[in-house]
Amino acid sequence: MRLTFNLHYYTTLGQQIFLSGSYDELGAWDPFKTIPLESKPNGFWEISLDLQPSDERLEYKYFMLDTSGNKHWEWGNNHFIDLKSHPQHDFYIADKWNNPSPAEKILYKASFQNVIMKPGKNKAPIADLEDDRIFQLRIRVPRIGGNYKVCVLGNQNQMGNWDRAKPLILECGDDFPVWSGQINLDELHFPIHYKFGIWDVREEKIATLEEGFDRELAGIPELPGRVVFVKTDRNFRYPLGNWKGAGVAVPVFSLRSGNSFGSGDFTDLIDFIDWAKSVGMKMVQVLPVNETVASHNWLDSYPYKSISVMALHPIYLNLDKIGRLNDPKLMEEFAAHQEQLNQEIHVDYPEVHRLKSRYYKLIFDQDGEKLFNSNSFKQFFRANKDWLVPYAAFVYLRDQFKTPDFRQWGDFRRYDRYKIEALSEPGAPTRDDVVVHYFIQYHLDKQLKEAANHARKNGIILKGDIPIGISPNSVEAWTEPHLFNLDSQAGAPPDDFAVKGQNWGFPTYNWEEMAKDNYSWWVRRMQKMTDYFDTYRIDHILGFFRIWEVPSDSVEALLGHFNPALPLSAEEIESHGIRFDYERFTQPYIRHHLLVERFGEETEQIIAQYLDDLNNQKYRLKEQFDTQQKINTHFLKGIEEEDLDDEKRKIRDGLFDLAANVILVSTGYNQWHPRISMTKTSSFDELDYWTKERLTEIYNNYFYKRHEEFWYAKGMEKLPAITTVGDLLVCGEDLGMIPACVPKAMDELNILSLEIQRMPKDPNKKFAHPADAPYLSVCTTSTHDMSTIRGWWEEDRAKTQLFYNQELGNWGAAPYFAEPEICQQIVTQHLYSPAMWVTLPIQDLLAMDSELRWDETQQEQINLPANVRHKWRFRMKQSIDELKKADKFNELLRSLIKSTGRNSDY
Repeated sequence: MRLTFNLHYYTTLGQQIFLSGSYDELGAWDPFKTIPLESKPNGFWEISLDLQPSDERLEYKYFMLDTSGNKHWEWGNNHFIDLKSHPQHDFYIADKWNNPSPAEKILYKASFQNVIMKPGKNKAPIADLEDDRIFQLRIRVPRIGGNYKVCVLGNQNQMGNWDRAKPLILECGDDFPVWSGQINLDELHFPIHYKFGIWDVREEKIATLEEGFDRELAGIPELPGRVVFVKTDRNFRYPLGNWKGAGVAVPVFSLRSGNSFGSGDFTDLIDFIDWAKSVGMKMVQVLPVNETVASHNWLDSYPYKSISVMALHPIYLNLDKIGRLNDPKLMEEFAAHQEQLNQEIHVDYPEVHRLKSRYYKLIFDQDGEKLFNSNSFKQFFRANKDWLVPYAAFVYLRDQFKTPDFRQWGDFRRYDRYKIEALSEPGAPTRDDVVVHYFIQYHLDKQLKEAANHARKNGIILKGDIPIGISPNSVEAWTEPHLFNLDSQAGAPPDDFAVKGQNWGFPTYNWEEMAKDNYSWWVRRMQKMTDYFDTYRIDHILGFFRIWEVPSDSVEALLGHFNPALPLSAEEIESHGIRFDYERFTQPYIRHHLLVERFGEETEQIIAQYLDDLNNQKYRLKEQFDTQQKINTHFLKGIEEEDLDDEKRKIRDGLFDLAANVILVSTGYNQWHPRISMTKTSSFDELDYWTKERLTEIYNNYFYKRHEEFWYAKGMEKLPAITTVGDLLVCGEDLGMIPACVPKAMDELNILSLEIQRMPKDPNKKFAHPADAPYLSVCTTSTHDMSTIRGWWEEDRAKTQLFYNQELGNWGAAPYFAEPEICQQIVTQHLYSPAMWVTLPIQDLLAMDSELRWDETQQEQINLPANVRHKWRFRMKQSIDELKKADKFNELLRSLIKSTGRNSDY
């Protein structure tokens, strides 16, 4: 059997094409036994080999060796030839180098190939052809729904002679997305003109045909004897342009149904997915669903501070699905609580969690041992034991010691695997209190998988969320403390939504330690996500390049710095022509006139209680108040943040401002970083002109130029190992101060960006128009950290007016409220965006309907980022069942999605 490989690929002088494959004659994938191809005219490369026929199919791939000795392999899966189907034939393989566009590469992700474009009725084996001389046509087409096949229409009898009712139908077999068809070679006449099309299996007709010029094959080499000529094509030319989809974002806890228990649960997702599908959507996006219970109060409602990155939150369990209690009085009691909680406008997080926890304990006592003896539980336990055992012990010890701070757990403060496993051993007095959490997690896993599988079955991507941080009082911090910097706090620098930045209170990652085993902690975390989600959003993807690290003695984020970073030395600062004045640059700048401006009539009282007088109207904070943490502890002694009265809050926050009124912050001896927003401080404002100009020069270089290559390298060390797990579609939340290296790395890794109209990435623009969004992005009207369209509309009249005229193209005065027509105009504008995904919050979609939208506009905002103690309690006004019956709204949304081309199956 003779095989001739002919590749069309243009190279430059000195570059060489090689072939490597699965057969011995092709080197058996040995990099030292690859075969060089011979250069031919017009960009062709060729090699002929004699092979022994085999039942194993041949897989192979090309690579280019450049003049520096670097190998550049083709993108994607291997080429293949099934030699066993034609063991008496020679093969002539006319290949093209496989390097699809970024827009097509993304469609090879498992998110598409296993869900949206998953083969269905189109999956059939390639028909055998017993002719002596065979022409085989191939093309990779990943973008095609399960009810369609690829077809070929052309100027040959076997291609229908351009009759749209008689095309050559291609098949994919088990090799999706490679489509192949075979016809008799001797019956062809050259030149061949043809186009690929999409064949509707149900309607038995061509749904669409490629746009542009005909493809042409002028002729083929003279091939004597029995031969299979394999012609490989690429790049199906869709008249619709790039594929685009629509999605909806909603927290699971916000879903409302008659079957839930005061908050949305995993079972509610199933009905919500059905609604999303009915209006033409392809994605449902949720907030993080990991366990966050630390204090058994409202603070636990914050979903981005998990106590376990593996365990699911018990609040999302549907009680009916776990089983019914045998005691009818108890069932009546819980039914009454359920009815009451389901009538609440908001999610009563503490009460829902308290009552559900009680139910879990009761049903565990009733049915737990029976479940533990089942094969399904044993399988779950085996697959999850590594994280489940320490998690369950952590939760038990948290409640036993009445604190999640494991440092206060006496003999258990340091994790000891054998001591922890003993807590759940048969006969141990603690066993039931520990293994109840196995029971809960088993049911959570089962219910979320049911929702995930329902989504996949219906061609809907379920999109999860990966928080950038963990709680400092978490299972991971307890069991693997070496992977974290537990004495630091992660956050974010200031932006339009949090002018003092954000201090999340998370430890930062010890990336150097994580790198030692190629980030296996992250890999395990991502692998767990693939159990439930087919795509995910990386919260604050900038944190993989650098994180905003806040000193442990700070409350606000203004005194933070980027880590890793390249700090400045005093000598480098002085090289810019200014004297390094330690006192003036690094200590809080407190002067009498500034105190008067801040505190007014209370100035002298503030000086007497909190400041040391340095004479000449200069002051410094007293030692007992010289950090924000000390100040905060003083004001919150014996009370919670929300109980602090307005007068004391004003004084406290004013003292915070004094502590942060510096030019430089330190991270060690002679290591200095410009304070973020330095140029907006009164300390900076009162410097001389020359010094301000030089410091501004240092500031701009530090934040926007100095670290580009450094941070790019840091991000590319981590993200490839993490984002390739499961080969899922990955979206990065890339908002805030974005270094130029971040978009570059995201493009290289096919990570979708996040585009928000109100947060333009171009500092010279007031708004980011959806029409300017890049294709590989998710475009949205708002996020959980922002006000809704309606809420934002009422915040700043001047900005709203500008938006109304400039972005929406309307004349005259803007209406005071965002009426349904305005919201529809904004939503429509987004749906027409070129972005791959437009994923809109449920609140902004409902805003288009006067009957469905909530009168309490400001209550629709899910989070207030500036308030770390905010209660996450937003709940949809209507139930999912009511949403399904909202015919007028659903028809409007369905028509918008269809008219903007976001409901296509191909």
